[in-house]
Formats: sequence, structure tokens, C-alpha cells
Amino acid sequence: MAGALTPDASGPRSAEEARLAWLAWLRDEQRASPRTVEAYGAALSAFLAFLGRHRGETLSLADLAGVSAAEVRAYLAFRRSGEAPLAPRSLAPRSLAQALSAIRAFFRFLDRRLETSNDAVARVRGPRIRPGVPRPVSAPDARALIDLAGEADGAERIWTGLRDQAVLTLLWGCGLRISEALSLRRADAPLPASLRILGKGGKTRLVPVLEAVREAVDAYLEAAPFALAPDEPLFRAVRGGPLSPRHVQALTQRLRSALGLSDRATPHALRHAFATHLLGAGADLRAIQELLGHASLATTQRYTAVDSAGLMAAYNRAHPHAA
Repeated sequence: MAGALTPDASGPRSAEEARLAWLAWLRDEQRASPRTVEAYGAALSAFLAFLGRHRGETLSLADLAGVSAAEVRAYLAFRRSGEAPLAPRSLAPRSLAQALSAIRAFFRFLDRRLETSNDAVARVRGPRIRPGVPRPVSAPDARALIDLAGEADGAERIWTGLRDQAVLTLLWGCGLRISEALSLRRADAPLPASLRILGKGGKTRLVPVLEAVREAVDAYLEAAPFALAPDEPLFRAVRGGPLSPRHVQALTQRLRSALGLSDRATPHALRHAFATHLLGAGADLRAIQELLGHASLATTQRYTAVDSAGLMAAYNRAHPHAA
């Protein structure tokens, strides 16, 4: 096999040496981030330690070929239970799935690079992960974020404040993703009554444009110092290049810190807010699905849990007999 490292005297012979070889491969050849290498290394180290205790011996490279699916399942059950002192912290289903992903990736490396094959590990199913409930911001918080974005820190920054307001207003008023808002071109403005948005998977949808959204974009364009060609990006950075998603993320982080909001107040939370506000006003789930560009109605149905939670919170605050 091309690129394979045979387990001779110069190659890994123990399971720990194989682990280190895998991490070096991730770092040097796959250019994985330091955080990824650290997380994968810790996940695999915990698994190998469990195997060593289970078998009562130090594992060799050859031993890894015989690791069974039952042993992997036993490890996942062990970590799920969090039995002290060997597993002081139990893992949630999502963390268990990430640990299993690291284990599988290691065994693929063994097969492809160290000529140590194991077909059993790949057959282990991960835990079922329930989709998380969207975390929108409230209407007052959304307005506060947008208002604060427009406050200039100098006369020369007035246009950037208007730009930031326009972007956040698009996320909240039209339910756009950051990438969708930043993909708009100069030819798209003045914004029409409905925007044709190319979303995930190349799926196109029509999104109605509120007057407030149109006014925010018009105000930005009137103040912007750039003469833009029709096919150029609508939103520009200070030096004239396209505005980056990272700017929008950093902007929202700065704004929520200034307003004392939780870290749930993200750009995507404005899109979530768009959906929950519509749902709370009685909009049909199918209509919201189309407006958001969700491929599956099940994805959109997650917002019903948010709306129900808000309804119960309002009930508990307002009803005279609420505890």
C-alpha cells in the first residue's frame, strides 16, 4: 500500500506509539488545528487506557487489530455512566459521538498507514443525538443589537455603522444566514419586494423584504464611499474588499458584551428570532420552512419547542395562580 508504514523496528510497535504517529500525521500531513489534535489525542488516550485496564495488559499495535465492537460499546457505556474514579466526568451523547469519531479515525489510519486492519470498530453505531433547540434572541434584544451597531465612533465611521446595521437587519428581518446576506451584489439594491436567495445545497428561495430592511440597505449605500460595479459584493470592508463573515461574528460579540447579553446572542440567533417571531404571530410551519430554506420540515419544527417554552414562561409570569 502506497504511503504505508510497516510496523518494523523503525515504526510504531505499541498502541501508544501508534497513537503518537497518528497525531503527528494529523498535525503535519493533514494540517489539523492544534485544538483538533489535542481533542483527538485525549479521546483516543482515554479509550486506550480503558482497553488496557479491561485486558490487564499493555496494548501492542497487533492487539489493536483484535479490538472488538463489544469493547468499543463497553467503553461508550462506561463513559456515559461516568463511574468514578476512572471516569469522573460522564459524556453527553454529542461528546460520545465525537469520541467515537476520533476512535474510528484512528483505526482508519491504522488500516491505511500502519497495515493494521480492524473491521469491527467501523460497525459500532454512535449514540442518537437529539437536535438542539434553536436559541433565538428576543425582539427587544435584536433591536438593541441593531441600534448599537449604528452608533459611530467617529465621523469617518458613520458609513460602517450603517453597513453593520444593514447586515444585522437582513439577518433578522429576512431570516438570512450570514453567507447569504454577504453574497448579495450591488445589482440587488435597491432591494425589491422579494429577494431571490441561493441557500444551502444550491436551493433557491424567495424572501419578502420589509420596508425597514430596504431602508437600512439604502442608508448604507448612500453613505458608503465606494462606487460599486453591479456584480461586486454589496457589503464592503473598510479597505474596500468584501465584508467577511468573521467581521459580523466579531461585531455581534462586541455588541452583546456591551449590552450585557448572553453568548447566545449570535448572528445566527437573529435568523432563529425571525422564525420564532413568525411562529408566535401564527405563521404556518410550511411557510416558515420555505422562508428559511430548510430542506426538511423536521428542521423547522424545532422552533415549535422554542415557541412553546416562551408560551409557558409567559404563562408562569402572568397567571395569578402560577407558583
